[in-house]
Amino acid sequence: MKKSLIAGLLIALSGSAFAFHCPADMKKIDDALAKNPQLTAEQMAEVKKLRADGEALHKAGKHQESVDTLGKAMKILKIES
Repeated sequence: MKKSLIAGLLIALSGSAFAFHCPADMKKIDDALAKNPQLTAEQMAEVKKLRADGEALHKAGKHQESVDTLGKAMKILKIES
């Protein structure tokens, strides 16, 4: 019983951790975009789409999907997470 309670608590807390991770990643992306990175028009469009999708997923409570999506944008921008 005690192990189940601890496992449930850890799962709940990990969701909260991802919730706070998303805004930090969005800020990193926004800061990188403000510096006018050397990207092709296609890459820039992809980064902006991934950034918008990541924010929408965050607002929908899908934090792991948000982190994954924002991670793709960060990879294009060569931002370390």
